[in-house]
Amino acid sequence: MTKDNVRSQIIEAAKKRFSHFGYGKTTMAEIAADCSMSPGNLYRFFPGKLDIAEAIASEDYERHLVSMHKLAIAPGRDARQRLHDLLFEELRRTYHKLEKDPRALEMANVIAHERPEFANWMLANERKILIELLDETERRGEFAPENKEETAEMIQSATMKFRYPQLWSRLTLPKLERELEGVLKLMVEGLCPNARANAAAAAHAAQ
Repeated sequence: MTKDNVRSQIIEAAKKRFSHFGYGKTTMAEIAADCSMSPGNLYRFFPGKLDIAEAIASEDYERHLVSMHKLAIAPGRDARQRLHDLLFEELRRTYHKLEKDPRALEMANVIAHERPEFANWMLANERKILIELLDETERRGEFAPENKEETAEMIQSATMKFRYPQLWSRLTLPKLERELEGVLKLMVEGLCPNARANAAAAAHAAQ
């Protein structure tokens, strides 16, 4: 078995343990036993339990980035629609994930507090996708922010509550979606002040 295969086996075993017993109640010795290896051998692949948790989160997040990239440059969707798709996908994905597996919230909390650099890595990757979206809006002639990097950072700041909503509030998904829709409206009107007038003109022309 290759080193990558062993790492995958460890990650899968840890996922099951964390999901069933919780991160805090799982030990490295138990994960090692599930993989039919000694704790010493397990430490050759992961220095500690937190490193396994981070590997699980990274694996899941990298898959998520692929789908986010597709939404950012989707054909047939204007800038507001693509930004809407990105932000609502992030909200719904994390909300449903944490509701389905409450123990995932425990792991997310631990990583957020113990590995702040991991959260920074996630945010940096998301900013790249937001910048791609803004590049695409400029290419299509929709609008062109003066500083795309700063605009992407401000979009993140304005929507931080909706990334891992259960970390910040106990609102229901419909209430969170209502809030996010309002925040999105303010952002789009700020990015494109003529958006409301253009939408009204288009609606009038369609009558």
